[in-house]
Amino acid sequence: MSMNRDFDYSLLAKLTQAFGPSGNEQQVAEIITDNVKDYVESIVTDTMGNLIVRKKGNEQKIMIVCHMDEVGIIVTHINKNGFLYYATVGGLKNTDMISKRVIFSNGTVGIIHKEKDETIDKKPEKLYIDIGAANEQEAKELVRVGDMAVISGDFLENDSVIISKALDDRIGCFIALEVIRTVTSPYDLYFVFSAQEEVGARGAKTAAYAIEADLAIIIDTTFSYDTPKVQNNRVSLNNGVAIKVMDKSIVVSPAIKNWMAKIAAASDIPHQWEIITAGGTDSGPIHLTKGGIPTGGLAIPVRYLHSGNEIVGKKDITAGIDLLTALITTHLYFES
Repeated sequence: MSMNRDFDYSLLAKLTQAFGPSGNEQQVAEIITDNVKDYVESIVTDTMGNLIVRKKGNEQKIMIVCHMDEVGIIVTHINKNGFLYYATVGGLKNTDMISKRVIFSNGTVGIIHKEKDETIDKKPEKLYIDIGAANEQEAKELVRVGDMAVISGDFLENDSVIISKALDDRIGCFIALEVIRTVTSPYDLYFVFSAQEEVGARGAKTAAYAIEADLAIIIDTTFSYDTPKVQNNRVSLNNGVAIKVMDKSIVVSPAIKNWMAKIAAASDIPHQWEIITAGGTDSGPIHLTKGGIPTGGLAIPVRYLHSGNEIVGKKDITAGIDLLTALITTHLYFES
């Protein structure tokens, strides 16, 4: 298959720039709904905020999962001078946050900085947000304690890569949307756009329990190990979609990962192996649901995860779309 197919990335731009920290995924869900409603039989939002889209089929039930939420911050205190203090929502490093711009759902923008002469490695309470307010009262007219914000990061692209905030995991959502609009499959497909993955893969757990799929395929992002002075014989940009072998939350069945690799090789889809010892995805709780659900994962390599300036390769996006399509239109791993 071609590694250089063109896609309309304006939809990905909309997805990435939508406001969607954990538990506040509604804007993302609305964009997805608008883009799938003509291609599916049902669209349901469950109690957790998962968006579950079904393309009915007559054979086994397959659950394809990608998460809508992005990392963010939540305001915990506003001081008398109008500066905001916060806690993180998902995996954000304090050292990555200095001078970052954040945006609230109402459009209020702030800059993160640290108190003078403070070390910040283990002291998140020493970071604050400056929204340009003169005092506490003025700040509270714009932002309240409990409000969330996300890192600001514009959508940019060139011939080979895309740069944006929230590519983790709006790139997975984009891949799923492309497949929904183009695939014809004999299987009963449940596309789950999950909520609250960044705070413990919570939405996926309830969705998996409700659907009871015969197979789950997770589409998420993974670390790209190709930056200077980083071990570069592991997953890297523009070398293909990564097939999950292991992360902190799952060891994938050899039958599933080998099936995925066999289909990729047969279809000439570039692929690589994902083996990480830190972090997890929705695959963790899904494969442990009820009596256990057979679960595999596809991942798109990303540089600078959770930084607001993530980078993905277009060849990897194409490979992800191609492999997901092939997997859900061919014999499953347990079929002869």
